Amino acid sequence: MAESQKKGEIATDILEEETLDNVHHVNNPVLDVPAVEKKYLNKVLSYVKKGNVYVFTDGKASVEVKVFSDEIIRVRLAPRSLFLDDFSYAVKRDLDIRPTSFSILEIDDAFLIKTSVVVCRIQKEDFLVSFENVDGKVMNADQQPMHWEENPDFGGYYVYCTKHTPPDEAFFGLGDKSTNLNLRGKRFQNWNSDTYGFAFNQDPLYKTIPFYIGVTGGDAYGIFFDNTFRTYFDFAAEQNDQASYWSEGGELQYYYIHGPQMMDVVKRYHELTGTHYMPPLWAIGYHQCRWSYYPEANVREVASQFRKRQIPCDAIYLDIDYMDGYRCFTWNKRYFPDPRKMISDLAADGFRTVVMIDPGIKVDEDYWVFNEGKENRFFCRRGDDYFMEGYVWPGRCQFPEFTNPKVREWWGTLYKGLVEDGVAGVWNDMNEPAVFGRGTFPDDVRHYYEGFRGSHRKAHNIYGMQMVRSTYDGLKKLQKNKRPFTITRAAYAGTQRYSSVWTGDNIATWEHLKIGILQLQRLSVSGLSFCGTDIGGFTGEPDGELYTRWMQFGVFSPFMRVHSAGDTRDREPWSFGPEWEAICKKFIELRYKLLPYIYSVFWRQYKYREPILRPISLLEQHKLENLQREEEFAFGHNILVSPVIQPGQQSKIVYLPEGNWYYYFDNTALEGGQEHNVETPLDEMPIFIRGGSVIPEFPVMQYTMEKNIDALKLNIYWGQGRYESHVYTDHGETFAYEQSVYNEKYFIVEGEQNSLTIVQHIEGLYHERFDSYKIYVVGLPFSVHHIEVDGDVLNILVDEEGKDYITVEKEFRRLAIS
Repeated sequence: MAESQKKGEIATDILEEETLDNVHHVNNPVLDVPAVEKKYLNKVLSYVKKGNVYVFTDGKASVEVKVFSDEIIRVRLAPRSLFLDDFSYAVKRDLDIRPTSFSILEIDDAFLIKTSVVVCRIQKEDFLVSFENVDGKVMNADQQPMHWEENPDFGGYYVYCTKHTPPDEAFFGLGDKSTNLNLRGKRFQNWNSDTYGFAFNQDPLYKTIPFYIGVTGGDAYGIFFDNTFRTYFDFAAEQNDQASYWSEGGELQYYYIHGPQMMDVVKRYHELTGTHYMPPLWAIGYHQCRWSYYPEANVREVASQFRKRQIPCDAIYLDIDYMDGYRCFTWNKRYFPDPRKMISDLAADGFRTVVMIDPGIKVDEDYWVFNEGKENRFFCRRGDDYFMEGYVWPGRCQFPEFTNPKVREWWGTLYKGLVEDGVAGVWNDMNEPAVFGRGTFPDDVRHYYEGFRGSHRKAHNIYGMQMVRSTYDGLKKLQKNKRPFTITRAAYAGTQRYSSVWTGDNIATWEHLKIGILQLQRLSVSGLSFCGTDIGGFTGEPDGELYTRWMQFGVFSPFMRVHSAGDTRDREPWSFGPEWEAICKKFIELRYKLLPYIYSVFWRQYKYREPILRPISLLEQHKLENLQREEEFAFGHNILVSPVIQPGQQSKIVYLPEGNWYYYFDNTALEGGQEHNVETPLDEMPIFIRGGSVIPEFPVMQYTMEKNIDALKLNIYWGQGRYESHVYTDHGETFAYEQSVYNEKYFIVEGEQNSLTIVQHIEGLYHERFDSYKIYVVGLPFSVHHIEVDGDVLNILVDEEGKDYITVEKEFRRLAIS
């Protein structure tokens, strides 16, 4: 400043200098902020190899290709060549798969990563990734290079993958979506949500299973987009020649799973994410539930009526009203003054007790669970370190941080009192997580995530999975060697390792009966085979016909439970009058007759990774018209059903896959590979048995294991050709099957026009409680003149109903009928 400048005068010369356009003021910066735009992979410049992992780069971004097996290849994108931690809640830690061989070949325009069955092609010029079979057929190919854009609100990236879609391609899977089986032409979002009374096509729902199967030209493949953030899928909805999936955060990481059969894809998806352990036998019986059965006298009366009316039932559920003020792990002593005695009395009559536990823990300084969680800082906290609070049934609540192993271990110990009281199973609800008013947790809730910390945006979709994981682990320890029974409403891929699932709060309408049929088929091929609906509808008012038709479908639901809201009419099997009660009783008895078959199907799911329910599209994907069929499905390999889904329906068209089939109720033989018009009287539903099958059958019981069986009934259905059936037995309650203490029978059935031969192979160390088989043969096209088993001649016997049968020792090797 010039010395002549007087005090208080403005230094105009300096002011002029400091207001030049090229000066950036601290409090008002003038910056060139780049617009947020999508960025795409560019030309491949190089790659490096380490073991079964190849990393390609365009100089800025990188793509990792990992060969997990001959049929499974993982692709990951790192926009800045920095890959995130390689951690997944969905994929098993102890994977037992590996490639038999793999190699890389560089050609003029691409790099080819080859296994014995798959070729992964990376185009040099545009970084497009595709997958081919060894014959050169393209199964799955990028339409555009993988791309991303920065997320200015939360950091990280939106990540995108766009695939080419042939005109004939159909899409299946994606969990519990309430829509048609073929997903083509639709767009979906994955964000676990409490969706009371959801509608057809409503989305999102309770579960996030980012896995789908594509079928094109008769061949199938799978894509598992393992990303726990809010994800989206577009199956040729916006553009009819492309399918896309993308996420609001996390990593673009997907597994290509080769078929070529849909069954192969599902099995290999199970190799990654696991199968459901063998449930206790009682868990696949009939279960009765309501919101809520209380007080104790009401529970006892319901149980008494089941036994009085001789309607089989294995479990009664207690909803939240059993608790003291909805405080988890407590009892309302006004309603249940002596819960231990009540549960003991129920058990003596063959009933298991299942109770609900929600994640919300009431903020109450006099409540021991809250105090323990608060003292140990086990509850979720927000970005400012305050505990996250929300309102659910108990009022103001805090919520356990289930992504922390210490919290899960603590939560598991909380079941000690309930287990000591005799509780047999636990039902985890409201774990999307659901919060009244705002729907769920705020985005700024922080999660430990096994040490790979993140916000609720990252952890939301796995919160329910980790809750039921904690429940499962806790029960497994507390119940010693017994198999836990758990059921959860919310789920992520891999939840089948810990729990069964149900489809949530449905409505008592015919439309929802159909939705349930679609959902269970979809869940089953998406890894969650132990699934069911609220039979009769949770809310709304069914009439006797709807309730009964739903009960018939329930027999062929892996998880069979009636459940309803307390402000609706009663839903016990006798609640609609004698006519409907008799039909419901008939079908619940059918469930118990078929228990050895159903249990064997569960074993096939556990050991051989097969889905329990199988859409027609999975059975015969080579027929284009079958990709649209939705009402028929197989339960295991040998039973096919087509539930009645319209009121007053007297008949329906049913498609039977290729082969010989028998109508269950009268053994009428039907030719497969075509449609049949089947009558549907109220006391029947279309049920068909595959020719060549061996179907084991129990006598009617009021609960599983009520009776000791001297002879196991086997129904053998003649079929032209060679067939294989499996019958599995074990203790029914323990984990001894993991040490081969089980009994697995392989029956090879060969049918000719003048003979039937059955060969039995036996594996396992379990000694069954029965001594012999009582064999009934159905559909023989010839008159029987000679029966021989292991060299001994047998005579035909006649039962009390006038039906022919033969008795053989349970360890027979070869039975020949001519």
